[in-house]
Amino acid sequence: MLQQCTACGHLTRDLAAAPAAHRDQAYGGEPTLDKARLALTYREMVRSSVPDSVFEIGFGTGSMLRRFLDVGATVAGADPDQLGLRVDEVVRQHGDLYACPVEEIPHGSVAVDLVFGIHVLEHVIDPAKTLRIAHALLKPGGQVQFFTPAGDSAGLTAYGSAWWMLEDPTHVRFFTAASAEQALRAAGFIDIEVRRPLLDSLSTDIASVARRFARKSTPHGVLASKAVLGAAAATAPLVIAGRAVVPAMRPTLQLIARRPR
Repeated sequence: MLQQCTACGHLTRDLAAAPAAHRDQAYGGEPTLDKARLALTYREMVRSSVPDSVFEIGFGTGSMLRRFLDVGATVAGADPDQLGLRVDEVVRQHGDLYACPVEEIPHGSVAVDLVFGIHVLEHVIDPAKTLRIAHALLKPGGQVQFFTPAGDSAGLTAYGSAWWMLEDPTHVRFFTAASAEQALRAAGFIDIEVRRPLLDSLSTDIASVARRFARKSTPHGVLASKAVLGAAAATAPLVIAGRAVVPAMRPTLQLIARRPR
């Protein structure tokens, strides 16, 4: 059972109390799907312009940093490498990378135009601290962007414990639009905007259905099944149409805010 704040709807999770048939591994994605999602996420982040300098919280393999590097941006990031991922060599050579949690970066060592994190906030124990650090990493007037599962998504209500976002055992919290705005404002941000991307995590619905009818959980989750992946591809147009009509079904929040000048 998830614990919910009565004021803002923010959800927190104790895995022992809300196991939700979670998988064993922290990563349960699919490389091809992830590549497509990163391309769409990059497009969302640079709608108006490409920043001159960026910092990614939880850069993983460095795939997103590589996109920014290839268009001339200066890149930096922090990641404790909990999944043992191999980082893109070009990013490793040209990026200012920290092999540690963002909380351990020396104060004042980084100042960038954009700080971002892609599906990171749902993993952190102290999101307020993470947001304050993101604020400190920005130049005056700089922007922060986070993508995170939507705790107020209609998908959670529809699928319950089978909701795919609950399959990851390291998902310990889910922001709502209200709780995200409140947290960003408390961290000192202004010009706060909360969007619900249409095309993020298109496999969530079919993966949730697969979890609903699965006899048991598997170490790498339902997306390790070719049948589920095929069904996700086949139903993607229907999912997009449904989300266009009912935005509340979109499973992701895109948080955008600025540090005051």
